[in-house]
Amino acid sequence: MTTFSSAQPSESARLLSEVPYDHPDARHLTQALYREQIATYGFADDPGDTPATHFDPPNGLFLIAHRDGAALGCGGIRLLDANTAEIKRMYVAETARGQGMGRHILERLEHHAATCGATQILLETGARNHSALALYQHSGYRLRPSYMPGRDPLINRAMTKQLSTSDNEVSSQPARRAE
Repeated sequence: MTTFSSAQPSESARLLSEVPYDHPDARHLTQALYREQIATYGFADDPGDTPATHFDPPNGLFLIAHRDGAALGCGGIRLLDANTAEIKRMYVAETARGQGMGRHILERLEHHAATCGATQILLETGARNHSALALYQHSGYRLRPSYMPGRDPLINRAMTKQLSTSDNEVSSQPARRAE
C-alpha cells in the first residue's frame, strides 16, 4: 500500500508539468528513452506507435519534469480498466539521475491513478534497468507475471503495486499544465 504525504512538495515536484503525449518535450524525452532501450536491448517499442490519447485526462496523465528550463524526465499513466492503471514511458535523462526526479514523477502518477479510483498499478521495465527496478521495488512494486502477450521474461520485468482506498483521499499540489 502507498501513502501520499500532505507535506509541501519539494522543488523537484513543483517542476512537474502536465503535457499532451505529443508535446515536443514529451516526444524528445520518449525518443531518448527509445534510443537508450535500443542501445541496451537491441530493440524497443517505438513510442511514436502509442496513441497520444492514451494519456489524455481525466483517465490518463503525462508529466514532464523540468530543471532550469530543460525537460529532463517524463512519465505517463493511463487507466486500463476501472481498477487498474498502467505506468508507461518513465524516463530521466542521464544527467539528472540519482536526484529524486524519477521518484517525484512516480509519486505524482500514483496519486493520479488513486484519484481516478485505481486500486492496482502495473508497469513493465527492462531486466537490465537496475536503477528503475530499484526505484520501483523501493516504492512498493513487486514482480508479477507479464501482462503483455509475447514478452520475454529474460528481458522484460512486469511489476505491480496495490493502492489503498485511502490514497485518493489525500490531496497534493496539482501539476501545472504546460502550454
